[in-house]
Amino acid sequence: MHLTPPPPLLKRVPPGAWTTLAWCGGLAFTLLIRVRLPGETEPAVKAGVLLYRWDGLTYLAVATALATAGSVLLRRRPLPAVALLLGASVVATLPLGVGEIPLAQFLAVDVALYVVAAGQPRRTGIIAAVAALAVLSGYVGTRMLYGLCVGTSAELAVAMTVIIAWLVGYVAHQAHNHAERLHAQAATQAVTDERLRIARELHDMVAHSIGIIALQAGAARRVIDTQPARAQGALAEIENAGRQTLSGLRRMLGALRQPQAPLDPTLGLADVDQLAATTTQAGVRVDVEWRGERRPLPVDLDMSAYRIIQEALTNVVRHAGSRSCLVSIDYRERELSIEILDSGSGGSSGAGAEGSGYGLAGMRERVNLLRGTFSAEARPEGGFRVAALLPVPAEAR
Repeated sequence: MHLTPPPPLLKRVPPGAWTTLAWCGGLAFTLLIRVRLPGETEPAVKAGVLLYRWDGLTYLAVATALATAGSVLLRRRPLPAVALLLGASVVATLPLGVGEIPLAQFLAVDVALYVVAAGQPRRTGIIAAVAALAVLSGYVGTRMLYGLCVGTSAELAVAMTVIIAWLVGYVAHQAHNHAERLHAQAATQAVTDERLRIARELHDMVAHSIGIIALQAGAARRVIDTQPARAQGALAEIENAGRQTLSGLRRMLGALRQPQAPLDPTLGLADVDQLAATTTQAGVRVDVEWRGERRPLPVDLDMSAYRIIQEALTNVVRHAGSRSCLVSIDYRERELSIEILDSGSGGSSGAGAEGSGYGLAGMRERVNLLRGTFSAEARPEGGFRVAALLPVPAEAR
């Protein structure tokens, strides 16, 4: 399990806010370059006749309203939002008295094109980019038809920003898709690795059980005539070992085994106290609370319960930032309940509600193979909670 930090502050700002900021910045720049700033003998750009009249200010107000509406719609309806922003750029250009749509009036459109290309299907991004280029061409073409002066070179520069904004957004979209595919592959591989690890443990457990059965069968054969009571005890042990092994095989059916280094199949809940002491030595105090009547459990269930606790404590030490942890183990009549609570940052197990962390995937896989239920979530009061409910087979009750 890995700690999932909150996204950077800039990524938490909604796309519509960026387009609004771009529009306001472009509008402020347009007005500033049309007044004489300190150190200038005259304004960099001559103000249009309509700019400071009531009709020119009305154009700017209408354009700002259109840009605001487009920003609000950008996330839910990207193409209509781009259309509103394009309309705002045209309306805001009318009182400026220029022969092209200036870049300052097109900044919000460029930001919107990036957002659409990065977050929407490729076809949607292309439509938005083509619409932007069509508006630029239409504006210049209309002025040429009426014999008005046009700034073709300046408009070509604005068109270049459209293409660049779409390309950057499309690359971001491709990178995001690639990262998601890699993450999905890594999660699948983590589940596969955990299945193989469980299979190796199961193999060791089965081999151990078969060895016991062979020894008890040999002992029963030697004393069946002279010591019938002892032979009956050996046969009872054989029956118990066989039932537990068959039960484990049924629940773990489908796991495949790879010949790698074997894991210790003897670890179980009896070793939790030692695990808690080791974790305490690592810097996180672990309190173990036992409930119910402790009794022997099937080897595969006992071992899986230990592994779940071990993985949860490992992540508390690595990621939680907590100084203490509580492990509760409840022996119920028909099931075994395990709960691990820490008081850290609330992301100690790293995967959040979705359970995308690799450690969570492994624990969830163990519980699913035992036909149990698993949950991992942040606690409302702070910290993280991992819980597993494992059914106990009837023959082991």
